[in-house]
Amino acid sequence: MGIKKGVLFRPIKKRGQIWVETIVYTLIAFALIGLVLAFAKPKIEEIQDKNLIEQSISILEDIDLIIKTIGIPGNQRVIDLGISKGVLNIDGENNRIFFELESRYIYSEPDKNVTIGNIVILTEKKGKTNDVTLTRNYGEDYNITYQNKEELKKISKAPTTYTLLITNKGEDSSNRTIVNMEVMG
Repeated sequence: MGIKKGVLFRPIKKRGQIWVETIVYTLIAFALIGLVLAFAKPKIEEIQDKNLIEQSISILEDIDLIIKTIGIPGNQRVIDLGISKGVLNIDGENNRIFFELESRYIYSEPDKNVTIGNIVILTEKKGKTNDVTLTRNYGEDYNITYQNKEELKKISKAPTTYTLLITNKGEDSSNRTIVNMEVMG
C-alpha cells in the first residue's frame, strides 16, 4: 500500500509543477511583449506622425494648386479633406492657410522655418512632443475669406471627410483675387 500511495501522489506533484511553470513562462512572455511594446509604440507613433505631416503638406499643395488655377470669377472647385489629427486653419484675417499638429516626430529643425515649395514648416519642441505648423501665406496675391468673411476658421479632426468649396469671387480694391472657402455638408 505504501508504494501505491507514492505512485498516486507523484503525478499530482508533477501536475502542480507543470501549472506553476506554465504560469511563470506566460508571465515572462507578457513581460517581454510589454518591453517590446514600450520601445516600439513610440517609434510607430513617430512614423504615423511623419506620414500624417507629409499628407498634410500634400493637402496644402492641392489647395494651393486649386487657388492658383481657379480661373475667372465665379469658378468653383471642390476638394475632399480627411483630417485624422491636427487642425486645418483658414485665416482670412492674415490671408493664409495653416495646419497645426502635435507630433512625436521632429519634422524639421526645431524653432527654425523650413520652406518646401510655397509651404513654410515650423517645428517647436514641447516636452516629449512637438508642435508642427505648416503654413501657406498668400499675402499680397490673394484675399482669402471664409464664408465671405475675413475670419479664422478651424477645421479639426473628424471621422468623416470634409468637402471644401473654393470659389473665385473676383478682385478686391487692391486688385487681389478674392478666394472664398466654405465647408460643405
